[in-house]
Amino acid sequence: MDVIRLLAIRDTSLSVDEVFAAVGDHAAGGTTLFVGTVREQDHGKPVTGLSYSAHPSALDELRKVAEKVAADFPVTALAAVHRIGDLELGDIAVIVAVAGPHRDEAFRASRRLIDDLKAEVPIWKHQVFADGSTEWVGACE
Repeated sequence: MDVIRLLAIRDTSLSVDEVFAAVGDHAAGGTTLFVGTVREQDHGKPVTGLSYSAHPSALDELRKVAEKVAADFPVTALAAVHRIGDLELGDIAVIVAVAGPHRDEAFRASRRLIDDLKAEVPIWKHQVFADGSTEWVGACE
Protein backbone atom coordinates (compact mmCIF):
# COMPACT_ATOMS: atom_id res chain seq x y z
CA MET A 1 0.00 0.00 0.00
CA ASP A 2 1.21 3.50 -0.85
CA VAL A 3 2.53 5.61 2.03
CA ILE A 4 0.73 8.68 0.63
CA ARG A 5 -2.87 7.87 1.48
CA LEU A 6 -4.76 11.12 0.91
CA LEU A 7 -3.90 14.42 -0.78
CA ALA A 8 -6.57 16.96 -1.65
CA ILE A 9 -7.36 20.61 -2.16
CA ARG A 10 -11.07 21.17 -1.64
CA ASP A 11 -13.64 23.93 -1.61
CA THR A 12 -15.73 22.02 0.95
CA SER A 13 -15.33 21.46 4.69
CA LEU A 14 -12.46 19.26 5.78
CA SER A 15 -12.86 16.22 8.05
CA VAL A 16 -10.40 15.36 10.80
CA ASP A 17 -11.96 11.88 10.98
CA GLU A 18 -11.37 11.28 7.27
CA VAL A 19 -7.72 12.30 7.44
CA PHE A 20 -7.05 10.34 10.63
CA ALA A 21 -8.68 7.23 9.15
CA ALA A 22 -6.61 7.60 5.96
CA VAL A 23 -3.33 7.17 7.86
CA GLY A 24 -4.47 4.28 10.05
CA ASP A 25 -1.85 1.56 9.88
CA HIS A 26 -1.07 -1.45 12.11
CA ALA A 27 2.66 -0.86 11.58
CA ALA A 28 2.43 2.59 13.17
CA GLY A 29 3.37 3.14 16.79
CA GLY A 30 2.58 6.85 16.61
CA THR A 31 0.26 9.09 14.63
CA THR A 32 0.34 12.86 14.57
CA LEU A 33 -2.47 15.10 13.43
CA PHE A 34 -2.15 18.84 12.81
CA VAL A 35 -5.26 20.94 12.26
CA GLY A 36 -4.89 24.56 11.15
CA THR A 37 -7.91 26.79 11.78
CA VAL A 38 -8.90 30.36 10.98
CA ARG A 39 -7.95 32.46 13.99
CA GLU A 40 -9.58 35.66 15.16
CA GLN A 41 -6.41 37.77 15.08
CA ASP A 42 -3.29 38.14 12.99
CA HIS A 43 -0.57 40.74 13.52
CA GLY A 44 -2.60 41.89 16.55
CA LYS A 45 -5.52 42.89 14.32
CA PRO A 46 -8.98 41.29 14.44
CA VAL A 47 -9.70 39.04 11.43
CA THR A 48 -13.28 38.89 10.15
CA GLY A 49 -12.72 36.23 7.48
CA LEU A 50 -10.42 34.98 4.79
CA SER A 51 -10.30 33.26 1.47
CA TYR A 52 -7.81 30.75 0.09
CA SER A 53 -6.94 30.50 -3.60
CA ALA A 54 -4.83 27.83 -5.27
CA HIS A 55 -2.85 27.73 -8.48
CA PRO A 56 -3.90 24.91 -10.85
CA SER A 57 -0.56 23.20 -10.09
CA ALA A 58 -1.15 23.18 -6.32
CA LEU A 59 -2.16 19.52 -6.05
CA ASP A 60 0.87 18.42 -8.10
CA GLU A 61 3.12 20.53 -5.86
CA LEU A 62 1.48 19.06 -2.76
CA ARG A 63 2.26 15.58 -4.11
CA LYS A 64 5.94 16.56 -4.57
CA VAL A 65 6.09 17.78 -0.98
CA ALA A 66 4.45 14.59 0.30
CA GLU A 67 6.76 12.38 -1.76
CA LYS A 68 9.83 14.18 -0.38
CA VAL A 69 8.62 13.77 3.22
CA ALA A 70 7.86 10.08 2.57
CA ALA A 71 11.35 9.62 1.13
CA ASP A 72 13.12 11.48 3.95
CA PHE A 73 11.35 9.88 6.93
CA PRO A 74 10.53 6.24 7.76
CA VAL A 75 6.76 6.82 7.87
CA THR A 76 4.05 4.27 7.24
CA ALA A 77 1.37 6.70 6.04
CA LEU A 78 0.72 10.38 5.46
CA ALA A 79 -2.12 12.62 4.36
CA ALA A 80 -2.65 16.33 3.70
CA VAL A 81 -5.76 18.28 2.75
CA HIS A 82 -6.15 22.04 2.29
CA ARG A 83 -9.30 24.08 1.96
CA ILE A 84 -9.83 26.82 -0.61
CA GLY A 85 -12.60 29.37 -0.90
CA ASP A 86 -14.19 31.57 1.75
CA LEU A 87 -13.66 30.50 5.36
CA GLU A 88 -14.98 31.88 8.63
CA LEU A 89 -13.42 32.10 12.07
CA GLY A 90 -12.89 28.62 13.49
CA ASP A 91 -13.14 26.84 10.13
CA ILE A 92 -10.51 24.19 9.39
CA ALA A 93 -8.10 25.39 6.71
CA VAL A 94 -5.59 22.53 6.60
CA ILE A 95 -5.07 19.07 8.07
CA VAL A 96 -1.94 16.94 7.90
CA ALA A 97 -1.44 13.54 9.48
CA VAL A 98 1.52 11.21 9.63
CA ALA A 99 1.81 7.68 11.01
CA GLY A 100 5.19 6.18 11.78
CA PRO A 101 6.79 3.33 13.66
CA HIS A 102 7.74 5.71 16.49
CA ARG A 103 6.46 9.06 17.75
CA ASP A 104 9.64 10.99 17.02
CA GLU A 105 9.54 10.12 13.32
CA ALA A 106 5.84 10.92 13.14
CA PHE A 107 6.32 14.31 14.83
CA ARG A 108 9.30 15.30 12.70
CA ALA A 109 7.67 14.20 9.44
CA SER A 110 4.42 15.96 10.32
CA ARG A 111 6.24 19.21 11.09
CA ARG A 112 8.12 18.99 7.80
CA LEU A 113 4.93 18.19 5.89
CA ILE A 114 3.03 21.25 7.16
CA ASP A 115 6.05 23.56 6.91
CA ASP A 116 6.88 22.52 3.34
CA LEU A 117 3.21 22.64 2.33
CA LYS A 118 3.02 26.25 3.56
CA ALA A 119 6.32 27.20 1.89
CA GLU A 120 6.10 25.36 -1.43
CA VAL A 121 2.50 24.71 -2.44
CA PRO A 122 0.98 27.67 -4.35
CA ILE A 123 -1.98 28.36 -2.08
CA TRP A 124 -2.59 31.97 -1.10
CA LYS A 125 -4.54 33.45 1.78
CA HIS A 126 -6.46 36.73 1.51
CA GLN A 127 -7.29 38.00 4.99
CA VAL A 128 -9.93 40.61 5.78
CA PHE A 129 -9.48 42.61 8.97
CA ALA A 130 -12.15 44.30 11.08
CA ASP A 131 -10.79 47.74 10.14
CA GLY A 132 -11.51 47.02 6.45
CA SER A 133 -7.90 46.44 5.46
CA THR A 134 -6.82 43.25 3.70
CA GLU A 135 -3.64 41.25 3.30
CA TRP A 136 -2.45 38.58 0.87
CA VAL A 137 -0.24 35.93 2.47
CA GLY A 138 1.94 33.64 0.37
CA ALA A 139 1.32 35.41 -2.94
CA CYS A 140 4.74 37.07 -3.10
CA GLU A 141 6.85 34.74 -0.97
